[in-house]
Amino acid sequence: MSSALLAWALDVGAVTVAVSVLLCGWRLLRGPERLDRILALDTLYVGMVALVILLGMRYDTPLLFEAALIVAMMGFVSTVALARYVTRGDVIE
Repeated sequence: MSSALLAWALDVGAVTVAVSVLLCGWRLLRGPERLDRILALDTLYVGMVALVILLGMRYDTPLLFEAALIVAMMGFVSTVALARYVTRGDVIE
Protein backbone atom coordinates (compact mmCIF):
# COMPACT_ATOMS: atom_id res chain seq x y z
CA MET A 1 0.00 0.00 0.00
CA SER A 2 2.75 2.49 0.86
CA SER A 3 4.54 1.76 -2.44
CA ALA A 4 1.42 2.69 -4.38
CA LEU A 5 1.01 5.83 -2.30
CA LEU A 6 4.62 6.82 -2.93
CA ALA A 7 4.19 6.25 -6.68
CA TRP A 8 1.02 8.37 -6.66
CA ALA A 9 2.74 11.16 -4.73
CA LEU A 10 5.70 11.14 -7.12
CA ASP A 11 3.34 11.28 -10.11
CA VAL A 12 1.42 14.22 -8.65
CA GLY A 13 4.68 15.99 -7.83
CA ALA A 14 6.02 15.41 -11.34
CA VAL A 15 2.85 16.80 -12.93
CA THR A 16 2.94 19.83 -10.65
CA VAL A 17 6.58 20.56 -11.43
CA ALA A 18 5.93 20.01 -15.15
CA VAL A 19 3.18 22.65 -15.05
CA SER A 20 5.60 24.97 -13.28
CA VAL A 21 8.21 24.38 -15.98
CA LEU A 22 5.66 25.15 -18.68
CA LEU A 23 4.70 28.40 -16.96
CA CYS A 24 8.36 29.37 -16.67
CA GLY A 25 8.79 28.65 -20.37
CA TRP A 26 5.86 30.93 -21.10
CA ARG A 27 7.44 33.70 -19.00
CA LEU A 28 10.74 33.13 -20.79
CA LEU A 29 9.09 33.67 -24.17
CA ARG A 30 6.72 36.47 -23.18
CA GLY A 31 8.66 38.29 -20.45
CA PRO A 32 8.30 42.04 -20.81
CA GLU A 33 11.84 42.78 -19.65
CA ARG A 34 15.23 41.15 -19.87
CA LEU A 35 15.38 40.58 -16.12
CA ASP A 36 12.08 38.66 -16.21
CA ARG A 37 13.48 36.37 -18.87
CA ILE A 38 16.70 35.74 -16.95
CA LEU A 39 14.79 34.89 -13.78
CA ALA A 40 12.44 32.64 -15.77
CA LEU A 41 15.43 30.81 -17.25
CA ASP A 42 16.96 30.30 -13.82
CA THR A 43 13.66 29.05 -12.42
CA LEU A 44 13.26 26.82 -15.46
CA TYR A 45 16.56 25.11 -14.71
CA VAL A 46 15.58 24.55 -11.08
CA GLY A 47 12.25 23.10 -12.20
CA MET A 48 13.94 20.82 -14.70
CA VAL A 49 16.30 19.53 -12.02
CA ALA A 50 13.35 18.84 -9.72
CA LEU A 51 11.45 17.09 -12.51
CA VAL A 52 14.38 14.87 -13.45
CA ILE A 53 14.96 13.94 -9.80
CA LEU A 54 11.28 13.10 -9.31
CA LEU A 55 11.30 10.94 -12.42
CA GLY A 56 14.49 9.25 -11.23
CA MET A 57 12.82 8.41 -7.95
CA ARG A 58 9.67 7.23 -9.71
CA TYR A 59 11.44 4.90 -12.13
CA ASP A 60 14.21 3.98 -9.66
CA THR A 61 17.15 4.71 -11.95
CA PRO A 62 20.40 6.39 -10.89
CA LEU A 63 21.08 7.60 -14.43
CA LEU A 64 18.53 10.38 -14.09
CA PHE A 65 20.25 11.69 -10.96
CA GLU A 66 23.44 12.17 -12.95
CA ALA A 67 21.44 13.96 -15.64
CA ALA A 68 19.97 16.25 -12.97
CA LEU A 69 23.48 17.10 -11.79
CA ILE A 70 24.53 18.03 -15.32
CA VAL A 71 21.43 20.19 -15.83
CA ALA A 72 22.07 21.94 -12.50
CA MET A 73 25.69 22.71 -13.42
CA MET A 74 24.69 24.04 -16.84
CA GLY A 75 21.97 26.15 -15.25
CA PHE A 76 24.38 27.69 -12.77
CA VAL A 77 26.97 28.51 -15.42
CA SER A 78 24.41 30.03 -17.76
CA THR A 79 22.87 32.13 -15.00
CA VAL A 80 26.27 33.50 -14.01
CA ALA A 81 27.13 34.20 -17.66
CA LEU A 82 23.85 36.01 -18.28
CA ALA A 83 24.20 38.05 -15.11
CA ARG A 84 27.72 39.10 -16.09
CA TYR A 85 26.54 39.99 -19.58
CA VAL A 86 23.69 42.13 -18.26
CA THR A 87 25.81 43.95 -15.68
CA ARG A 88 29.10 44.34 -17.60
CA GLY A 89 28.23 43.92 -21.25
CA ASP A 90 30.58 40.98 -21.76
CA VAL A 91 31.01 37.52 -20.31
CA ILE A 92 34.79 37.13 -20.43
CA GLU A 93 37.07 40.04 -19.73
